[in-house]
Amino acid sequence: MTYALAIVLGLAAGVLAGMFGVGGGILFVPTLIALGLNQHEAIGTSLLAIVPTVLVGTWRQSRYGNVRWRAAAILGLAAAASAQGGVVLAEALPASTLRRLFAGLLVLVAAQVVLRARK
Repeated sequence: MTYALAIVLGLAAGVLAGMFGVGGGILFVPTLIALGLNQHEAIGTSLLAIVPTVLVGTWRQSRYGNVRWRAAAILGLAAAASAQGGVVLAEALPASTLRRLFAGLLVLVAAQVVLRARK
């Protein structure tokens, strides 16, 4: 049963990632928690699980000329460097605090999407 749900999650995330550039953390983390992983495990698993989605999505989007390689390289390098600090911080926080912070992030992202859709 868990494998079937993981396949459905992967398929849904792939479609949403290709369409909107979202999917990884927004879908994977809450679903992995619902499947029984703790917050820290869900975050770590999500980070690895999005690698194939990112590779395929980038390859397809680049074929349409939608990838700005220089901007992506700058953002990617900065994010990779600062991710080390994020991991240290996440490991220092209790799972309940990390879950609340993640929920707050989701609320902020949802609010931003709603505000931009109204314009």
